[in-house]
Amino acid sequence: MEDQRFIIEMGMGNDLHGQDYTKAAARAIEDAIRHSSIPMLTALGIDHQEMRVEVTVGVQKPEEVYLDGLKDCLPRGRVSIHAVKGGLDITNPDSGEVTVIASAAVEAFLPKQG
Repeated sequence: MEDQRFIIEMGMGNDLHGQDYTKAAARAIEDAIRHSSIPMLTALGIDHQEMRVEVTVGVQKPEEVYLDGLKDCLPRGRVSIHAVKGGLDITNPDSGEVTVIASAAVEAFLPKQG
């Protein structure tokens, strides 16, 4: 049976001083889900493990994101995360320090309900 997307949340996160792409990505994911609640699953008697959660994070250096570490940011569902080229790196012209900005899309899917 094909899954159906029922929610998408977007978020932004940054690492101001450490140039840590994983930290910025985690903050973007947390921003995306911080204001979300899905009481519908409990109300309909659906186990949270039936929900498939797909996360896409965009950063300038996706190869530097530790994807397995980001799974802890998601409290429910069967999670898959991938990183793509996106976000921003902003260089301070005075110090040369780089601020990393990440964006995230968190999508939740359920099997089609009859």
